[in-house]
Order: sequence, then structure tokens, then C-alpha cells
Amino acid sequence: MKAEYDLSKLKSRKNPYASKLKKPVTMRLSEDVVEYFKGMADEAGVPYQSLINLYLRDCLTTSRKVQIKWPQTV
Repeated sequence: MKAEYDLSKLKSRKNPYASKLKKPVTMRLSEDVVEYFKGMADEAGVPYQSLINLYLRDCLTTSRKVQIKWPQTV
């Protein structure tokens, strides 16, 4: 292996993974929700944020909708 390489001859190219980069967001989650995902993440051996992302991606791909029922006011 050479001690030094001449990088001036390299051509630049677009990052093929740039479209798949993740967007950082700030969310406020209930403490019990975070603990739930942290526990599952520990069992699976993955970071809990990645597990939350995988779960949300599954909701996206299966078009899962949240059923919200607000209490009726009388």
C-alpha cells in the first residue's frame, strides 16, 4: 500500500445514499413510551431511536392509521 495517494485525479460523484438520509426531528414522547421502546431495543440489540424509526416505517408501508376517539362532552 502506498504511503500517499494522488487524489487530484479522482472525479466527484453524487452520494447514492443521499436520498435516504434521515432528517433530525425533536419529539416529545411520554416517558413510558420511551422506556417501552428502549426495552425492546435492548432485547433486539439495536438503538431505540432506530427501533422507533422501523416501527414508524412499518406504519408507513402498511398504511396503518391511528384510531383516535375523543371523549364526548355532554
